Amino acid sequence: MPIYEYLCEFCGYKFEKSQRMSEEPLKECPHCGKEVKRLISAGVGVIFKGKGFYATDYKYNSSSDRTCCGRAERCDKPPCSDDGVCKR
Repeated sequence: MPIYEYLCEFCGYKFEKSQRMSEEPLKECPHCGKEVKRLISAGVGVIFKGKGFYATDYKYNSSSDRTCCGRAERCDKPPCSDDGVCKR
């Protein structure tokens, strides 16, 4: 459900209300009872909740025991090329 922002033009009270898109906008300020207008919001980006979501979670582990072509053993003749393609 989207969260809408409202502003009372009389008392300046600004508040948010979670409403369905099909619901009518609020018309009355809960603070003073005067007329409110719904503000246009920029929206919210993605919010991750829970543990994790770190840059290192799915990052390739480039340890020193791997070669440039991804094999566990070192290439002997000829060595791995600069483009990362194993030539053996």
